[in-house]
Amino acid sequence: MTMQRYAEALNSALREEMARDDTVWLFGEDVSTYGGVFKVSKGLRDEFGPERVLDTPISEQTLTAMAVTAAMTGTRPVLEIMYADFMPLTLDALVNQASIYEYIWADQVQMPFVLRTQGGGGAGAGAQHSKSLDVLVAHVPGIKVVAPATPADAKGLLKAAIRDPHPVVFLEHKLLYNSRDEVPDGDHLCEIGKARTAREGSDVSIFATSKMVHDALKAATELEADGISAEVIDLRTLRPLDNTAIVQSVKKTNHAVVVNEGWRFCGFGAELSATIMEQAFDDLDAPVERLGTFDMPIPYSEPLETSVLPDAEKIAAAARRALR
Repeated sequence: MTMQRYAEALNSALREEMARDDTVWLFGEDVSTYGGVFKVSKGLRDEFGPERVLDTPISEQTLTAMAVTAAMTGTRPVLEIMYADFMPLTLDALVNQASIYEYIWADQVQMPFVLRTQGGGGAGAGAQHSKSLDVLVAHVPGIKVVAPATPADAKGLLKAAIRDPHPVVFLEHKLLYNSRDEVPDGDHLCEIGKARTAREGSDVSIFATSKMVHDALKAATELEADGISAEVIDLRTLRPLDNTAIVQSVKKTNHAVVVNEGWRFCGFGAELSATIMEQAFDDLDAPVERLGTFDMPIPYSEPLETSVLPDAEKIAAAARRALR
């Protein structure tokens, strides 16, 4: 095991996969000479050359179409879109090309590419650089959606995503890049579509992804002081969703809180709530509590931004409501 920052774990995954498979290449805005705005690709250009680590113009729609074409013709591109706020520009290539080509061509064409991007609030980056738009792509059949919370999962899931024969949208959170934890040595892989129990508990289940897992763990510690045992399930992937792990946890605790940093209205929390209601209704002792960002643009002001985003305090309060 090695202590690594989240960004370093991603860098290790990219380096290892590029060394293992010479069809893997990286491109995007400022990923080459600059090493990425969050330094995830630092040093990769020096090691693998400008032919495999390419800087590009700012044109998210064009870049995603390039990734689709490159994947169809036998390479494994990893595209970095600098901010998730600009994911809507990629949707034509993702929704009308990447997600359906294998279906249209009866599996005669594979689409092995990864679209990496980062999102989320809490950094005072304003309304155009703080969104969580995971639900936009999770809605679309044919696209896998990954959102790791820890350095170990960041590395293991990115390596798995690069090896996957299907398109994967890989969501990172800007506030996690400097988080540190142990990462397994060697060829560490995580299964896409498999949730992780981040903390065992018996009274209430809290379901989360990405940074919200850390907020849920803080809430669980706060609840423990009140004699409440909270189980925290890190979903890790939004599509495919580990329904088995979700239902098993609800059967164990009989109470559920779902938290997602995207907007609450039509957010991913609604899908989680519906899954629990459809598959574990008889095991619930109370309605599912659902948390998300308030229905408004993300404010630039730190106090206002804090007020609209889910956090540990709000998660703990939702758990208490579920247990009343």
